[in-house]
Amino acid sequence: MAPMTTTPLELDTLSVAIIDLDGTMIDTVGDFEQALSRTLADLGLRPVDRAFIARTVGRGSMHLLTQTLAHAGGAPDLLATAWTHYQRHYADVNGTHAEVYPGVREGLAAMRGRGWKLACVTNKPRAFALALLDSKGLLPSFEHVFGGDSFERHKPDPLPLLKTCEALGTPPARTLMVGDSRNDCEAARAAGCPVVLVGYGYNHGEPVADARPDRVIDRLDDLA
Repeated sequence: MAPMTTTPLELDTLSVAIIDLDGTMIDTVGDFEQALSRTLADLGLRPVDRAFIARTVGRGSMHLLTQTLAHAGGAPDLLATAWTHYQRHYADVNGTHAEVYPGVREGLAAMRGRGWKLACVTNKPRAFALALLDSKGLLPSFEHVFGGDSFERHKPDPLPLLKTCEALGTPPARTLMVGDSRNDCEAARAAGCPVVLVGYGYNHGEPVADARPDRVIDRLDDLA
């Protein structure tokens, strides 16, 4: 399927991109599934299914854990204990059940080859994001990596994108946001960035085109 254009987007006028991580560059549902299953088992709770995780991921680790705990029937006062277990289990499995999506390595290489400056902005904690990108050999592509704990607020709030534009030294209107969900699209719109979404990500079980990005692409190397 060819990329779908919803509004005009002149990629030739851009040379800077902010790229999301989970669901955009790397399929990490397997890591989440393992870490959450081990955490719930520690608490004597039933595991949640993979489809639930794919629908829920995207708003940061604490949101994912809070929703998972409720879905599994855990009491809210277990959250602090669950968070401690989850952090340990996720650190153990980070990257081991995750796969880089087709076209990502080629897309990053092509953008860098054209002189683009790249930053990764994710709602995943920054330490986990750095370790994951490094384990998959993607870290050298990025001048900056910011996580959900890098700023006071995270996506869909525009603050992470605005702060990243400052770090890159580019105005939002000339900085492309590439993501996989309405969180990325809402953050980009609020920040004033053009936005492209990949069609294969998580997006809470909703059609990605419903978020009304400037373009939907099948692979990251479609940008090249």
